[in-house]
Order: sequence, then structure tokens, then C-alpha cells
Amino acid sequence: MKPIVPASSGPGNAKVPLQQPVPDYKKLVLESPVAFYTCDKNGYITFFNEAARKLWGRDPDVKRELWSGAWKLFYPDGTPMPPEKSPMALTVQNGITVENQSIMIQCPDSTFKNLLLFSKPLFNENQNLTGAHSILIDISGQVVNEIKQTTLSAIVESSDDAIISKDLRGKITSWNKGAEMIFGFTEKETLGKSITMLIPMERLKEEKQAMLSAIVNSSEDAIISKDLTGKITSWNKGAEIIFGFTEKETLGKSITILIPKDRLKEEKHIIDNIKKGKKVDHFETVRKTKDGRLIPLSITVSPVKDFLGNIVGASKVARDISARIQAEAEINQHNSNLEILNSIGKSISENLDVQGVLQRVTDATTKLTGASYGAFFYNDYQENGESFKLYTLSGAARESFEKLGMPRHTALFAPTFADKEVVRIDDILLDPRYGKNFPQAGMPAAHLPVRSYLAVPVVSKTGEVIGGLLFGHPEPGIFTASHEDIVINIAAQAAVSLDNSKLFEQVKNLSDRKDEFIALASHELKTPLTTIKGYLQVLAKKEKDSLSELFISKSLNQVNKLNNLVDDLLNMSRIEAGKMEFNLEVFDLSELLREIAETFLYSHTSHSVLLKIDDYPVMVNCDRPRIEQAIINLLSNAIKYSPGAEKVYMGLNIQDRFASVYIRDEGTGLTREQQRQLFTRFYRAENTKGISGLGLGLYLTRQIIENHNGEVGVKSKYGEGSEFFFTLPLEENLNTSTPRK
Repeated sequence: MKPIVPASSGPGNAKVPLQQPVPDYKKLVLESPVAFYTCDKNGYITFFNEAARKLWGRDPDVKRELWSGAWKLFYPDGTPMPPEKSPMALTVQNGITVENQSIMIQCPDSTFKNLLLFSKPLFNENQNLTGAHSILIDISGQVVNEIKQTTLSAIVESSDDAIISKDLRGKITSWNKGAEMIFGFTEKETLGKSITMLIPMERLKEEKQAMLSAIVNSSEDAIISKDLTGKITSWNKGAEIIFGFTEKETLGKSITILIPKDRLKEEKHIIDNIKKGKKVDHFETVRKTKDGRLIPLSITVSPVKDFLGNIVGASKVARDISARIQAEAEINQHNSNLEILNSIGKSISENLDVQGVLQRVTDATTKLTGASYGAFFYNDYQENGESFKLYTLSGAARESFEKLGMPRHTALFAPTFADKEVVRIDDILLDPRYGKNFPQAGMPAAHLPVRSYLAVPVVSKTGEVIGGLLFGHPEPGIFTASHEDIVINIAAQAAVSLDNSKLFEQVKNLSDRKDEFIALASHELKTPLTTIKGYLQVLAKKEKDSLSELFISKSLNQVNKLNNLVDDLLNMSRIEAGKMEFNLEVFDLSELLREIAETFLYSHTSHSVLLKIDDYPVMVNCDRPRIEQAIINLLSNAIKYSPGAEKVYMGLNIQDRFASVYIRDEGTGLTREQQRQLFTRFYRAENTKGISGLGLGLYLTRQIIENHNGEVGVKSKYGEGSEFFFTLPLEENLNTSTPRK
């Protein structure tokens, strides 16, 4: 094996700097032999492939030229077609699919082409029409043939000679005027009849034999006959071409020389059917050639009878269907690749989970390249030497890699992990760099079998090699330049996603540290605040003058405010860390509302709390102190943000199986934008200057209610006040018809 060289020097081994990955996945479509293009919802071309360019005869002006701008359009009969009546126009205007639509175009060089058009609308994720894509098939040759056929038909019909056609069974299929004049039979009297009606009996046998021989010898299919023991009795040129045996090599031999050992039972099944007079029709199987190759065939086997009607053998027609099967496989593979590429592209762009992104990338690229197994290795530098860390694996058990130890920066791996190069090797066993590293002098005994090898680096936007995608296959020559392009493209997208994931992790770590700081600071503030409050409470009980009493009262009030703020910070940090605990108990929600309203009567003398509650118990199973905290937050806000009013309203309703609490004020109200952000932490509206608070009350209220499987919301009109409400599920077996005792 020669050293790795640039891709331009050959399709075998390659060494390609990872600089210009193929944009998206257009390469697969660009090289398609079928003309393909897309347009936006206004009909302007947004994309076209090479086949479409050849069909147009030039490069259209993307995003500035209508899809039909390169041509003059006509209906198949030659009538001019307005562009707005064209199939693509109907698709982008009405969102309908158009199939098998025939049109005629006049190209820039004044030639005409007949096209078969398929047009399908494109929709975005919201099912809005965004454009269309179309496939164009040039059927000009087919139309020319139809014209030729019409001309020939006219010539045949006007000829004085007898011109007759028949099928392979000798049945007359056409009969012209010349034949009618010469033989005396009308067309109606001959169509479908055997040609033997025109042949004298003494020439009939000779004619028939000559016709059959000509058919058999000129057929591209293998036509073989055999007796009931399976011995070959005839062998045509088609059989020689398909199987490689000459007639001399096969006559008298068993038909089993063509049958693989694992399919010998098929011959018994065929002979059994022939002996019963049954035909085996279009049976798809595999047969063996002279050089041992296996080829797919479609075979039809019919009984052969003697002049007494006895079955004496069988005739077999075998058609090579390799091209059809290969074409079907390529189409299926192409469609599968497009589905995988579309899926992986969407997954990479939407996912910030490193493990998830890398596993999807590894699985998809392993499948797309046809590798037996693939892996992603992080470029991990250790103190005891440079090495890699296995991160994701596809197609093999993880133990298969881990028991071998991690690869190192050897001559084979360094180009990928150090030099940012793609390495593709047809047969790794022949590469001069292979097997030169101590203590291994080749492939370890337990190593997964590898002959074909492909390695593609994953490089961040800073130029750092994040890691490498490695693929292996036990057979040589599996990976191609196309596989390189696909993996390079996906690796480039994966690198962007990994950069984003890394940035996300950094932001998350900063957020976690901030939450840790808030929690720690809040705990540290609690101790001196509690001490200060205790001292002030002791001073408040002693005799003092009016000025001292005023200062102590104001100091206690400010300490209480600060204490509440610290409590809010502590609760927020607990919620963010998922550590807020809830102790559930069944209690009467209406009774809790009465207690809170009564407390506010003495603690907030600026407003009256008007309570509207029915005289029935409303039982819920919740954390009573937390629900009380949520109600106090809402009620305090209603008073705080309606300084010019004297009343706030609080009530309780039952809706379905939920208790609904509302608190309404006559304050400044909220704009739509304020309502949208109101329940986020640290948010404070711009018109709240001069009103104390951290913007945590409503955030904590929402967390408390939602952790009880309830909902919280607001209805407000700017300048007319606001109504906050929340719901809680009722305790089961609640009977609201029992009055409070």
C-alpha cells in the first residue's frame, strides 16, 4: 500500500485537510441524473442540480428568475401555455401536487423538448406553504418515436405489398390493405389468428421450426431445455452469455451445475411441478456462473410434451435481473441516506446534549458509510502520554474496544487527531504505517477485524481537534470518496453543535455557581439578621422614650423586610436546585383565606380586604405554609401596587375538580409585555420605581402552585388594575354540600 496521498491522486487511499466541507447535503442531489429544482412560494428558483442545468441549457439566475423564465411553455399539442397555468405555478399557488404532467418547452437555442413534470408543494413546520420542488424528465425521444410510429403506420397502410406482423406465438397482430388484396382475407378475419392459415401444410412444419429456432437463438435471455431427470438437452446463445458455459460444455450435464448448493431443493420443487403439468412463472432466485459468481435471475419453467401429450421435459427461460436489483438497491439506499441526513441534521441543530449528539452522529455515519462499526474518540491528553477516550460506539459491543486499551498518537492515528486530516485506507494490513508500534506487531488477537479504514477529525471553530470519527470494515475497499464527503459534512455540523454544547455547559456552570453563592450568602445573612432582630425585640420590651420607640419600631420593620428578602432568595435557590420540600396535609382552603384576611386587617391598615367565600369547607391536600406564602405574596402585591386605592378583593370558587383563588386590585394594571414576563425571576416592571422588592415573589408563587399540580395566571388591563388567580386540585371525596359547623 502506498503512503496516503491527496484525494486528487486516486480513489484508494486519501489524505484530505478538513477545510471546505460539502455544504449541507446538496452533493447527493447535485449528482443525481434526474433534473431537480426548487422554488419559493412566488415561483422564483432557489436551487437546481446539474441535470436541470443541462435541461435548461444554461444557469438560471437564482432567487431572481421564475422557474419558467428560461423557456417558452406550450401544451403537448403545441398551444402556448401561460406561465401562471403551468404545473409549478398551480403547485405554489394552491399547494397541490401535480404528477405525470406533460408540457413542451422552447429552449434558449430555439430547440423544443417534451417534458414529464412532477411537482410537489413544500411546507414549513407550521404547515405554511413555502414553495415547491419539481422533477423534470425529458421524454422528447419517446415523443419522436411516437411520431415515427404514426408515419410508419401510414406508410404500411398505403403500401401495395402485404405487410403483416405476428407475435412469438405466430398470432397475427397487424394486417394492411396490401395483405387483404394479395390473400383475400380482411383484417377482421385475420387478427388474432395463427399465421399458419397462410402456409401450405407441407411447409408448415419447416416454417414453424425455423421461426422457433430464430427466436431461441436471437434471445438475450437464457433459454434452456432439460429432461425430467434434470439433464440439459438444449442451450442457446443467451445462456452462454449469462452463465459463461458453451453449449458443448453443458449438453448432457445436470442442470445443478448452475444451482448453488443451498438452493438445490428449488430444483426438486420445479421438477415436481413440471411432472404435474404446472408452470413455474417468474420465480426470482440466484444461480451460479462458470466462474462461480452468483447472479439474480427471474426464471419461468414450462412443461415440454411429446406428440402424444406426455410430459418429457421442461423448458426454462432465465432473465438476468442484476441491473434491476442494483438500481432498486441504489434508489432505496439514496432515499435511506436522505432520510438519515435530514434526521441527523435536525437532531444535531436542536440538541445540546453532548452524549446524545455524538451517539446520533456515530450511528448515522456508521450506517451511511456501510461500516461494520464506528466510534467517536475524544482527543484526550493525559499526563502519562497522549491518548484518546472512547465516547460513543456503533455496531459493536463496548467491551470489544475497552479490553484492547485506547489508541495512541501513533503514525496511523496522528494525521487525524494532530494534523486535522481525513485518512481513508482500502486495506490497512498493506499500509506501511500499520503494525509498527510496540508492543503490538500487527492486529491484536482480540481486535475487531479491520481491513477498510476511515478516520475523520471533528474540529471546533477555534481550530482545536475535539476528536475523531473512526470506521472499520472486515473487507477491503469499502469506503469511497463519497463516504468521506458525507462524514466530513456531518462532522462539521457536529463540531458546531459540540461548541454550542460546551458554551451551554459553561453558562450552566456559571448559573449553578451563582445559585450556590445566593444560597450561601442567604444562609450567612440569616444569622446576623436573627441576632439583630432578637436584640431589637429585647429593647422594645424595655422602658424607653417616644423617639427610641419609633426608631426601634422602624428598625424591626426594616429587619423584617430584609428577612423576607433573604427567605425569598433561599427559597429560590432551593427551587433551582430541586431541593424545596413540600409537606402535604389536608386542610380547609377557605379557612386559610379567612385567617390571612384577618391578619391583613391589622398589619396593612391602608387597605380593606373584601372576602367573598361560600360557607362550605374547601378541602385540599397541600403544603399549608407554602400555600399561605403564595397567597400572602399575591395579596401583598395587590396592596403594594395599588397605592391610590383603598380596597383589594379576594375570593374562592370551585370549578370542576379544582379550587380557584383570585385576588383583584384597583391599581396601575399591566401591559401585555409585562404580563408575559411577570412570573420570571428578578423581573420588575419599569413603572415600579420606589417600591421595594427583588422581583422574586411571583416567581416563587408560580413554583409553589405548579409543584402542587395547579396553575397560576393574571388578567389585567393597563391603568385599570389586575386580577391574579391560581388553582389547586380538590381533595378526593370532597362534599361541598355540607355546611361549615
